[in-house]
Amino acid sequence: MIQAPSAVVMVRPHHFSPNPDTAADNSFQALDDRRTAVEIAADGQREVTTAAEALRAVGVDVHLFDDHETARPDSVFPNNWFSTHSGGHVAIYPMYSPSRRTERRVDVIETLKSQFRVQDVIDYSGLEHDDVFLEGTGAMVIDHVTRVAYAARSNRANPIALERFCTNFGYEPMAFDATDEAGVPVYHTNVMMTIATDFVMVGLDMIADAQRRREVIERLTSPGRAVVGLTYEQINNFAGNAIELRGRDGRVLALSQRAHASLSDEQRDVISRSCTLLPLDVPTIELAGGSVRCMIAGIHLDRRPVAAAL
Repeated sequence: MIQAPSAVVMVRPHHFSPNPDTAADNSFQALDDRRTAVEIAADGQREVTTAAEALRAVGVDVHLFDDHETARPDSVFPNNWFSTHSGGHVAIYPMYSPSRRTERRVDVIETLKSQFRVQDVIDYSGLEHDDVFLEGTGAMVIDHVTRVAYAARSNRANPIALERFCTNFGYEPMAFDATDEAGVPVYHTNVMMTIATDFVMVGLDMIADAQRRREVIERLTSPGRAVVGLTYEQINNFAGNAIELRGRDGRVLALSQRAHASLSDEQRDVISRSCTLLPLDVPTIELAGGSVRCMIAGIHLDRRPVAAAL
């Protein structure tokens, strides 16, 4: 199993803004009174364009979709509504905020079907009618090597939906409680944990239960991974919201400039033994409470063969 995908989906919003409907349980959101809404939208669009270009420059296959809708402020975070898995499997997820449910796009799924081998698409969005939510690889951080799905319990990670997903897709669920310094539950697991091939970046102090913390560490390190422990301050700077990808010359760790700056020299050294750090400048996008990992939906599917020219 490969942890780092070589192809990704990104969405470039034309009307980006922090979403007031999701601010109640997302303590990472912030306001910027120095710019107008139009300026913030334009800067967000530019940051996605620049990030996609940087990924393509190192050999990552970026499938970039534009979103011209005015009522989808969080569409820049596609990893919350779908995920892909080896063997040709795709999942579509139930979203906590009604304002985010229109982010699900048929054209994205159809593009995946046309260019990659998709055997089935399992749609969990109907669980929204029962107030059961699981926001994709925001709510879960998936270890594709050991087949474990880690999830911090929250409004956006319901244990029932987690169990159902894991049963269908062949993962072991590992749910736990995690909170910030103020005792507020972590809204998405992927702000506190990144699983790469040879290391894991995780805010262990956020898991208060000592026994559960030990169990999480044991499972994360079972393939021999190094642990890069993250402080609360580093988590608040999105250091946990990174993703390992495969580029032309090997693996890269995509993360924000802000996250990169928060890491110590020792932490960067551990990461650099396994992959190249690739900081991306996305301060406007981070106003919405997510960073680089949230912007990227990895494609863990086999490509369809290219037809030979006659």
